[in-house]
Amino acid sequence: MKAGLMYGPNDIRIEEIPEPTIDAGGLLLKVEAVGLCGSDIRNLTTDSCAGKYPHIYGHEVVGTVAQVGALCTKFQPGQRLYVYPGVPCLHCQYCRAGLSNLCANYRTYDQTQGGFAQYMAVPSWGVEGPNIYPIPDDVPFVQAVMSEPLSSVYACQENVQVRLGQTVVIIGAGPIGCLHAEVARMRGASQVIMIELNEQRLQESQAFGVTHMINSQTQDPIQAVHELTDQQGADVVISANPSTKAQTSAVYLVKPNGTLVFFGGVAKKALTQIDTNYLHYHGIWVYGHYGANTLQVKKAFDMVVSHQINAEKFISQTMPLDQLATAIHLMKTGQANKIVLQPWADDTKGKEG
Repeated sequence: MKAGLMYGPNDIRIEEIPEPTIDAGGLLLKVEAVGLCGSDIRNLTTDSCAGKYPHIYGHEVVGTVAQVGALCTKFQPGQRLYVYPGVPCLHCQYCRAGLSNLCANYRTYDQTQGGFAQYMAVPSWGVEGPNIYPIPDDVPFVQAVMSEPLSSVYACQENVQVRLGQTVVIIGAGPIGCLHAEVARMRGASQVIMIELNEQRLQESQAFGVTHMINSQTQDPIQAVHELTDQQGADVVISANPSTKAQTSAVYLVKPNGTLVFFGGVAKKALTQIDTNYLHYHGIWVYGHYGANTLQVKKAFDMVVSHQINAEKFISQTMPLDQLATAIHLMKTGQANKIVLQPWADDTKGKEG
């Protein structure tokens, strides 16, 4: 099969390798579409798997069941599936508390082999888990991909209780930031303020419910947010980017007793300087968000397949897997927002699976 192998930072090679094998309770998924995520880009451009190369990333995966093991009865060949990348044990204290995204025994497919390939093995522990769902026939694969990034955004805003009448500031107008804008408006936020340094992305964010735009290259975002909020600051500020500098500034955008969310992960070992006195004297709540529990995974999937979220408008373009390096460049430089890769496509436009 064709796969995108990482041999080191920025060293991504498209190669032919053997198809993965499956265990008796597992299945072999023909990967029809896989989203390129900001965390993938961070991993693929840094020394994320030192000593463990080559490695295959890719966690926003949908596909068709190509083969099932002798003991697999839950799914059948030909079924269209959304495979959420994380599998909780459902037995540890975190799972029992409804925090399955923090499972003490959490397993992910891209620890072994991810979805930047034509086939991906789903082991029996994945098949038996709670996070695989059949995709309705009328939902294109490339749209179903958006279920995974939406799950974390939906979970975050449910957890911090974004609600009617609030002002929400989002830092970073990438695909995650735009999803945050859309969900915040759906939840009733009256103002959604987007802060971004790339003017193209900033302008594109208007399509997702953004009410005010701040270019941090030409404006002081702290001053601008305070002017838009009667000098109070925002109820909720979501840092949806990989910048420690943005995280440092985000503190000053929050109103007293408001909530600051660190959503976007930064490079490993990168540390952020935070004015804890400002947090302390303004009573600011700080929340680090990661993933989604099993119920939130299902709710987000339902939102996509029922078209409550128009997944298609978040996708800038589709590309064949051969163009993985180009896709990384386009997203990293802001020339494209969300790119979905199609491992079986053989042209520059890609084809629906």
